[in-house]
Amino acid sequence: MLAGGWLAAGSWTFGYGGRPEAWSDLAGGLVLMALAGLSLRPGLGVAAQWASAGVGVWLMLAPLVFWADSAAAYVNSTLVGSLALTFAILTPRNALEAETRGTDVPPGWSYNPSAWSQRAPIIAMAFLGFFFAQYMAAFQLGYHDVPWDPFFGDGTRRVLTSSVSKAFPVSDAGLGAVAYLIEALTGFAGGTRRWRTMPWLVLVFGLMVVPAGVVSIVLIILQPVAVGAWCGFCLITAVTTLLMISPAADEIVATLQFLGRERREGRLWVSLWKGERGDRTGAGSAPSASAVANDPGRPSWIANALGLTTITPTLALSAALGAWLMLSPAVFGNSGSVAVSDQLVGPLVITVAVIALAEVGRSVRWINLPFGLWLIAAPWILGGATGAGRWNDLVVGALVIAFSIPRGRVTERFGGFERYLV
Repeated sequence: MLAGGWLAAGSWTFGYGGRPEAWSDLAGGLVLMALAGLSLRPGLGVAAQWASAGVGVWLMLAPLVFWADSAAAYVNSTLVGSLALTFAILTPRNALEAETRGTDVPPGWSYNPSAWSQRAPIIAMAFLGFFFAQYMAAFQLGYHDVPWDPFFGDGTRRVLTSSVSKAFPVSDAGLGAVAYLIEALTGFAGGTRRWRTMPWLVLVFGLMVVPAGVVSIVLIILQPVAVGAWCGFCLITAVTTLLMISPAADEIVATLQFLGRERREGRLWVSLWKGERGDRTGAGSAPSASAVANDPGRPSWIANALGLTTITPTLALSAALGAWLMLSPAVFGNSGSVAVSDQLVGPLVITVAVIALAEVGRSVRWINLPFGLWLIAAPWILGGATGAGRWNDLVVGALVIAFSIPRGRVTERFGGFERYLV
């Protein structure tokens, strides 16, 4: 209620009254205050909370929709929107989660994929991506004139003002900032049992992380191909997104396994939305969370969460080869369609290799096999390859294939999912 009042008065306080974003803030603030009051009434609390969350998401998007020409409007609306989402959904659900019983670790698993040690790196990387994306959005919205690029000089400005960026009806960097912020907030939601107490939230969280990663890769691919420039901060945010995919994947697997068990017992729909708050998940079939956390032989939680407990050298080398492919056209003088091929395949090889670093995603590495075959064939099919560039693609393609075959060590248990990690 206080946040709504702050927002409603903000346009006059910060000097952007009379503009579309000011009217949006006024309406959003008043609606938040009304919904906060309704949430106190029996029978209306849950509906009012969800409506407040919807208002919060709108407030995050409103400055982008209206192309707010006031930085104060952008910051104020984003801040209150995130607070509304937090107080309406995350805090009440976390209080409910604290009342649940049962095991933390899924049946047959050797660790808890919903543990804070798993989610903390995701939250940190989401916030990092948010800060970089918000900086780029501030340039697109006109709050500063020249964006700084730590690596590529004028590259960030050229990418953010390109036809690709302008094809979006709103600031594409601003959309990325909203996505990162929601990912960070949903990372906080729920406790260490949310893989079975909040299945819907885990699936939404996964949908937020994985598609965002794919979009980031697509935008990176379009930079040299469609714009002819690189954006340093875009690359940083893409790396953070890629690193978020691996630690998010295991929680999604555990949730899908739980929903599969509930479907066999005829409780799928109810369990999807309400979860399981008893102890029907096989307590005792896996070590307790405390036992796992206190195991002196267990790798550090940061390494475990990022999928780095058993670094597979072949996958690390595959990612390095993908980065080399992105640079090779400039090094060897490739041009035309073969240069485009290298700049397209390179980020895809990196993406597959990074996802496969996580033990639960190890089978994804096979996707790099057709990429390797294409690299071998492309210089002989496409035009623009120099002699050295042709042999470079052939060698890199052969190495990508060779590095995609070994699975590497899998030390954790995933409740029977190990049989899919071929």
